[in-house]
Amino acid sequence: MTGQRILIVEDEEALGDLVAEGLRRHGFSVERASDGDTALDMAETVLPDLILLDLMLPKMDGWEVCRRLRSAPATRDIPVLMLTARRDEKDVVAGLELGADDYVRKPFSMSELAARVKAILRRASRKVSTEAVIAEGPLTLDATAQMFYLDQGVLDLSPTEYRLLETLIRRKGQVISREELLAKVWGYYGGDTRTVDVHVSRLRKKVDPDPEHPRLVHTVRGRGYRLRWEQGDDA
Repeated sequence: MTGQRILIVEDEEALGDLVAEGLRRHGFSVERASDGDTALDMAETVLPDLILLDLMLPKMDGWEVCRRLRSAPATRDIPVLMLTARRDEKDVVAGLELGADDYVRKPFSMSELAARVKAILRRASRKVSTEAVIAEGPLTLDATAQMFYLDQGVLDLSPTEYRLLETLIRRKGQVISREELLAKVWGYYGGDTRTVDVHVSRLRKKVDPDPEHPRLVHTVRGRGYRLRWEQGDDA
């Protein structure tokens, strides 16, 4: 079971049901939206691992949904797989130019769709920055010196805290599950993820002005953690 979450944006109920059931059989968790407005609201709330986006939708078409997803900081990195019954190549190209990752033409087989979804998710998981200097809000990683700076001051981190924070900042804006953090930082597969929660809690005390209301390291309920600077009202 993958546990990864897919948001299906499809106004044809029968097709949506078919796709949802097929993806569940492949181990995915599924959310549904039947129009563009709802899709945008759910994308920011649920933060799915991938969005299946039909182009012909009520209220707001798929092209506009894709454009808005890519312009919003919270959703700009979520992979989008377009579903289209249209045969005009220009329609597909327009979607890809707006930032969609791939497309599938209707009618399609579930095996083809599942294979495309898995391929996109594999590519997305490998999108890790290799930059020597990465900044997010007041936090800066200097990978060459193996140092973190917060508001120009050097952070005093343990080796584990450094690896954890580096993993988060290199995937800034993306949700990383506890299981993946356990594997990448500690080298454990299938172990107790509570150690991740404990270390994140300690890390927050060093990087967030108010750990109870974090601005940098955020918990995404039921999903894991994400590093993204959110400006406070007092700034």
